[in-house]
Amino acid sequence: MDKIDRKILRELQKDGRMTMTELSQRVGLTKTPCIDRVRRLEKNKVIAGYGAQLNPEKMEAGHIAFVQVTLNDTTTKALQEFNLAVQQIPQIQSCHMIAGNFDYLLKVRTKDVAAYRQFLGTTLALLPKVQQTSTFIVMEAVSDAVTFNMPE
Repeated sequence: MDKIDRKILRELQKDGRMTMTELSQRVGLTKTPCIDRVRRLEKNKVIAGYGAQLNPEKMEAGHIAFVQVTLNDTTTKALQEFNLAVQQIPQIQSCHMIAGNFDYLLKVRTKDVAAYRQFLGTTLALLPKVQQTSTFIVMEAVSDAVTFNMPE
């Protein structure tokens, strides 16, 4: 990946719906080589897909909590069971297995604190092998983008 590819990726992260003509102008290429580069980036899975950025407030998911989860069993079977269950829950925006004092870190979005409290008791605490959770409520999302800062 060269400087022009990174420039293409920066521009597409800003606006994935722009025309190839506009993209080629922004990155300083003619249209055909620009299209070829975008197709190559797609083929090589550097560009994994395109989608809409939704407003969490309008989706009734403006409240963010990070949750540390400790399991009571960390065998391969238990981890797989937990992983599969987490993937079925729309409020869990991301789930990461962690090396440290707990097993997983979840990013959970709900409408508000009351909705999170209900979610914690009726869903999260009942996930397979959950022994303990610890919740951290986000006061302000300073940076919450799913974009990559592309070097020059």
